[in-house]
Amino acid sequence: MSTHTESGTWKLRHRVRVSGGEVATDVFGQGSPVILIHGTPASSFLWREVAPILAREHAVHVWDLLGYGDSQPAPGVLPSIDLQARTLAELVRHWDLDAPALVGHDIGGATALRAHLVHGVPVRRLALLDAAVLGAWLTPFTHHMRTHADVYRTMPAHVFADIIRPRLHTATHRPMSEAVTSAYLAPWDGAAGQQRWIDQVEGVSDDETRDIEARLHEITVPAHVLWGENDQWLPPATAARLAAAIPGAGLTMIPDAGHFLPEDSPYDTAQALLRFLD
Repeated sequence: MSTHTESGTWKLRHRVRVSGGEVATDVFGQGSPVILIHGTPASSFLWREVAPILAREHAVHVWDLLGYGDSQPAPGVLPSIDLQARTLAELVRHWDLDAPALVGHDIGGATALRAHLVHGVPVRRLALLDAAVLGAWLTPFTHHMRTHADVYRTMPAHVFADIIRPRLHTATHRPMSEAVTSAYLAPWDGAAGQQRWIDQVEGVSDDETRDIEARLHEITVPAHVLWGENDQWLPPATAARLAAAIPGAGLTMIPDAGHFLPEDSPYDTAQALLRFLD
């Protein structure tokens, strides 16, 4: 596994056929199992510096959500949160895991919760990072894209690229290098990547989290909420509300970090996770 930040070197070695398409996966280290679940518009690349630290003590499973990174949904399949949750349930069975810890960022947090609460995936612990769970969490940017999807699908690819590049830069508090930015944007390059982006925009909805928000009180396993203090996408005040909604959940706020918490502060994120997981 490469963790070279500037070059953006990161490649998942395995492919798993699931009902919704084909998923890129990998696993590193040994010990109690932990599954890292990224959000939108990222990929498992988000975890490239967190995973090696966790892998010193755990078997760390990473995967690209369907429609993201190197994972491909089946033709005509929109990558909804429920699809990702069902896919996670399939992967847990594929990996033959008993009760893994789930670590979810952004819609990865909603995916983890939905897999557990709706699709019955047994878990040991739940960690939610800048998670898209409470209320109407879709950003105005995403709302506009959903409302005018036909416009975004048909605009010239270079114009679309000029729109999403500066948007991505707002995901972190610390400036990303051009190499890292390009690595995040690589799956969205060109006309095909543009359609892929709009697919995921149309596929996600805060409608898919209302039922799990209403069931957060049912969570009985240890849970912890981590949040970047400078998150510009999901208000930091949301962190305390989410932790309060889950019985016994802990809360850690990470300073000098934005929405892409594992990108801004990988070491602090990994250390907070290790304290919780152990």
